[in-house]
Amino acid sequence: MQNDENFIVMDAPSNSRTFNAQRALQLARLTFDIEAQALLGLKDRQDANFAKAVHAVLSGAGRVVVMGMGKSGHVGRKIAATLASTGTPAMFVHPAEASHGDLGMVLPVDVVLAISNSGESDELAAILPALKRVGVTLVAMTGKLDSTLAKHADIVLNSGVDQEACPLNLAPTASTTAQMALGDALAVALLDARGFKEEDFARSHPGGSLGRKLLTHVFDVMRSGDAVPNVAADLPLVATMRVMTEKGLGATAVTHATGHVRGIFTDGDLRRLVEQGRDLRALTAGQVMHPEPRTVRDQALAVDAAQLMEQHRINSLLVVNADGVLVGALNVNDLMRAKVI
Repeated sequence: MQNDENFIVMDAPSNSRTFNAQRALQLARLTFDIEAQALLGLKDRQDANFAKAVHAVLSGAGRVVVMGMGKSGHVGRKIAATLASTGTPAMFVHPAEASHGDLGMVLPVDVVLAISNSGESDELAAILPALKRVGVTLVAMTGKLDSTLAKHADIVLNSGVDQEACPLNLAPTASTTAQMALGDALAVALLDARGFKEEDFARSHPGGSLGRKLLTHVFDVMRSGDAVPNVAADLPLVATMRVMTEKGLGATAVTHATGHVRGIFTDGDLRRLVEQGRDLRALTAGQVMHPEPRTVRDQALAVDAAQLMEQHRINSLLVVNADGVLVGALNVNDLMRAKVI
């Protein structure tokens, strides 16, 4: 039934129109074409005003206050969020609420980004004189350069489109896509001008995977103190094995009396000794350890420790301070619990 070009939607009311699957697919493709053309047209519509808007934000001492009604308001909220997460302090203020007290959130040092495709939104138009009295820099994002909003603005960004993707040419579709893209372009230009880097992005996204990777250091996830398996070189191997079992790391450090790392002994080393038929009771930790093992600094990023483990195909790392003294240890499970990998 679903392979037919025309079919009735299951459980639909008896007066439902016949559903044309082919037409639905054609409309989807037409929507993509119209909105793609809208974005290409948007590129050609940008001029020196775009750079002026970026400069106004960079030179301002306040925030970007984004405003918009209806669908433009939904787009505005997203633009404000994108700006804030990429180094430009921003917030969204609803135009209708602004005329009932929220205008007090707007300061003279702020830049207001007002979004309206028609430029004639009643709620925005009502507060334009008040915004001018506050003394903000007003940036308009509109598709109508002769609109009320455009005439009141200090800087006008042209977000016009030739047609909406809506078959009736009424519902905001291509126009909101253009607004979204223009807002993204502003955010990208601003983050580049600010020298915004991955580390900065991570600081505003501490709960995300990138934030964990760029903000989590080895000392945040390592085992320390009594949790670190550590033995002297002359300790019998049988006693060394007991230390490894108690600490549950799958390895133990072998250190000098000064605390500097001398070697490491792992579960894998133990299995190989058993396979070789060695007399475990006759051996010491110093005789079976790997000398000068891989270590990582406690101040290093945890993701660097993960890369080191992967590169050398090891499951555990000893952690040392700037003087090379053992201060901790960690394994793959510790990094996984911290969601670094």
